[in-house]
Amino acid sequence: MNEKLYIEVILPVPLADSYTYSVPLHLQKNIVPGSLVLVEFGKSKRYSGIVAYIHTITPITPYEIKEIIAVENEQPVLRRPQLRFWEWLSQYYLCRPGEVYKAVLPSGFRTESATTYKPKKELFVSLSSQYGQQDSLRIAFDKVKNAPRQEQLLLAFIEYTHDHTPLKQRSISKKDLLFRSGVSDNVLATLVEKGILHTEEKDVSRLNNYQHKLSELHLLKDFQQKAYTEIVGNLREKDVCLLHGVTASGKTEIYIRLIAETLKLQRQVLFLLPEIALTTQITSRLKQFFGDQLGVYHSKINNNERVEIWNNLLSDEGYQIILGVRSSIFLPFRDLGLIIVDEEHEPGYKQQDPAPRYHSRNAAIVLATMHGAKVILGSATPSIESFYNAQTGKYGYVCMNRRFEETELPEIFPVDVKELRRKKKMKGIFSPLLIENMKQTLEKEEQIILFQNRRGFAPMILCKICDWTPKCRFCDVALTYHKSIHKLTCHYCGSTYQVPHVCPECDNKELKSQGFGTEQVEEEIKSLFPHVAVARMDTDTTQNKKNIESIISDFEKGNIQILVGTQMISKGLDFNGVGLVGILNADSMMNFPDFRAHERAYQLMAQVAGRAGRRKHQGKVILQTSHPEHPLIQFILSNNYEGMYKLQMEERSLFKYPPLYRLIEISLKHKNEVSLKNSAEKYAEMLRMSLGDRVIGPDKPMIGKIQSMYLRKIILKIEISASLNTLREILKETQNRLLEDVVFKSTVIQYNVDPV
Repeated sequence: MNEKLYIEVILPVPLADSYTYSVPLHLQKNIVPGSLVLVEFGKSKRYSGIVAYIHTITPITPYEIKEIIAVENEQPVLRRPQLRFWEWLSQYYLCRPGEVYKAVLPSGFRTESATTYKPKKELFVSLSSQYGQQDSLRIAFDKVKNAPRQEQLLLAFIEYTHDHTPLKQRSISKKDLLFRSGVSDNVLATLVEKGILHTEEKDVSRLNNYQHKLSELHLLKDFQQKAYTEIVGNLREKDVCLLHGVTASGKTEIYIRLIAETLKLQRQVLFLLPEIALTTQITSRLKQFFGDQLGVYHSKINNNERVEIWNNLLSDEGYQIILGVRSSIFLPFRDLGLIIVDEEHEPGYKQQDPAPRYHSRNAAIVLATMHGAKVILGSATPSIESFYNAQTGKYGYVCMNRRFEETELPEIFPVDVKELRRKKKMKGIFSPLLIENMKQTLEKEEQIILFQNRRGFAPMILCKICDWTPKCRFCDVALTYHKSIHKLTCHYCGSTYQVPHVCPECDNKELKSQGFGTEQVEEEIKSLFPHVAVARMDTDTTQNKKNIESIISDFEKGNIQILVGTQMISKGLDFNGVGLVGILNADSMMNFPDFRAHERAYQLMAQVAGRAGRRKHQGKVILQTSHPEHPLIQFILSNNYEGMYKLQMEERSLFKYPPLYRLIEISLKHKNEVSLKNSAEKYAEMLRMSLGDRVIGPDKPMIGKIQSMYLRKIILKIEISASLNTLREILKETQNRLLEDVVFKSTVIQYNVDPV
């Protein structure tokens, strides 16, 4: 007698951790953990769910246990240890497994998705069966000897497929055949009518093939070889090693050597980058050495490509290397041996919305542990958390303070713009020193990067009389003026508004712009240098991957002489011809109300400064600030990372911030501001009963309303040694008690562990 089989199913909904279903007898042999099953949920909805585990114990549930409808894939869509990784993510980042599932699995796998996977079809040409032998092929050529174009097509087919045997199995895509033969579609149609050639539709991969000869690995410079040897030695003792290498020290060459050694062991490599823009340059470098062993995964590839990469990795012959952004940690790796997290300090590794609000650098270290893999964290300006872990011996540490071509680090010249404005020597965005250096750089036919970490034309518009500022009606934020579309835009919800002609408060017609963004920088540059090729690289100009690739390619080729950009241009891009970098407003980064502001400002300015001077030519950086004597500016001028680190650690110890304490940010949202205020105060009061003075707030954040929802924040400062399991239970119980009260039931509560 067969036992009744039950499964716990994870559904893409943020409710219970899993739901119990029974499995009909005829489907039982196909069920394993990681299988994708079709189930009915509620009265009318159908979902694709993931089988978490299987059991034969009849459960007691408040709902009727339904049978699954179908098993959707012949093979599981997850590999070991993915389910265990999901469980860790949901527990550590205080969310539901269903939220992890929804973020992880490509929507093409899911029945409820409107973008279900569709195989790519292509027409292929082959010889008809009666001409599938060498002798009978002569008959085919006899039939076309008086038709030169048909003979040309048949010859092209034979030449292209000559190394494929047997003859009857040879085929070529119709598109490739017509291109190689140089004849029209009608000629092919005639050969098909004569019965010589045959066409059929086949499924084809969307993934590109690398068709060039692979390069030999480069010899490492002496200092690189020393660093490589030290890394290998560190990884014998520790699972994680921090590679602290100045910009242009050649960290990528060391990564390539580590990848090659990992592949020799038949193990896989995950190479993480913080930004899609970086994948273009590094892909071409890695492809030279590893060809089709490399797959690329990021948010700009379409849903069908995501499914194909996922399925490729489920195969035992799948990719050995994945290059990707933060979501790549969720792919079904067979046997990871190495994870490289390049530019590990970047905040782009942290997922903000929706849940799970994971940090892929930290999650990658946990994933590596589950695979028995090693982790390399690389940066010229490491995060304070990673440097602290290296200093305290938790991570290995290797430093490279020399550049690849022995080029000196760029000279950095501070400019006191406050003093220049007081003396009326600076009217626009650029100081006289920066303008003069731009002229000299262009005369030497070198390129220029100008960095301003605000997009748009002006961050706000202001009434000269009453100081009225237009704000978004859905978000509590000033609107940014975009001159290219002559609209005001909210950078939080994307809403656009007409530019007002008069102030609605006092009817004054004199409205002025305040501050400047990349759009205004670009305009002023074009007026100063009308015959110079200028481009802008920010969120507005890089809406898709092709735009990003085009800007990077044109700048690499020298088609662009001046590149204006936001933080996107600071992230590890390697340009050979940059002689000058201008940092236009250092103070806006330093004055941001966040405990990480000075760390971030140092990282951004040091990274963008590092774009100047490559290939034996020392570059120059002009840094515009109103506070040239500020300690942070002095640290940047002297390339003194350790000085910045020590000062920050003193402050963080005093005020209980990471890495000495763990932060959890609790966001409460409600459409009614009064209801939100009451529920936030009640929640904080209840938390203090268990956690005492570890609870800070509730406070109204700088942006107190986003997308019509009012916000309040509560911050928890928790000792690193504290039990997260205990804390999770406290938060869960407190939230449940709060939401039981009908007054507070519609409050939305979200948790952000380790916010950045």
